[in-house]
Amino acid sequence: MQKTIAFLFGIILFSASCQSEKKEKEKIATSAKNQEISAYDLGKNIFNGKGKCYTCHKTDKKSIGPSIHEIIKVYTEQNGDLIAFLKQEAEPIVDPGTYAVMKTNFAIIKKFTPEELKAVETYMINVNKNKTQ
Repeated sequence: MQKTIAFLFGIILFSASCQSEKKEKEKIATSAKNQEISAYDLGKNIFNGKGKCYTCHKTDKKSIGPSIHEIIKVYTEQNGDLIAFLKQEAEPIVDPGTYAVMKTNFAIIKKFTPEELKAVETYMINVNKNKTQ
């Protein structure tokens, strides 16, 4: 009888452990999704706010600078590093002719944290993904 009770108790503990592990995995997945949403929102706020990127870069058409769609297209095709460019660690690859105008904005961009730079990139990538919506 004691062996049966111990066996049942072991099954109950094992089952509870599995449920706890499943809940933890769900929590991690939800947290990752929320972080991506937060990065998008932060990037959007920077792009349209303190970064003033919107003044030269429109979603789907060239303005003073290339569109978001063109930027992401070229950086994807050429396996470029947008963040390195924004940190002035890489040459322009999209529209080098407008680089002189862009240089004036690097004073603003230099103050961005690595998280903010990544958020702007996340925002731009997601705007590009949703271009048909």
